[in-house]
Amino acid sequence: MKKLFKNIANTAKTTAANCKSSIAAFHSRAVSNNAGEGYIDTAVKVLIAVVLGALVLAGLYAVLNDTVMPTVTQRIQEMFNYAG
Repeated sequence: MKKLFKNIANTAKTTAANCKSSIAAFHSRAVSNNAGEGYIDTAVKVLIAVVLGALVLAGLYAVLNDTVMPTVTQRIQEMFNYAG
C-alpha cells in the first residue's frame, strides 16, 4: 500500500512538472511572438471596408436614381392619370 501511495505521489509530481514546463513554454512563445496583428493593420482594414461600402452604396444610388426611379415615377403617374 505504501508503494502505491508513493507511486501516485511521484506521478503527481511528474505531471505537475510537465504542466509547469508546458505552461512556461506557452507563455514564452506568446510573449515573444511578433507575428501578430497590430492596431494599424486593423484600422487600415476597417478603413478599406468603409470606403468600399460607400462606393457600393453610391453606385447603387446612382443606378436606382437614374434608371429605376424615373420609370417607377412615370408608371405611378400613368396609373393615377385617368381621364374619366
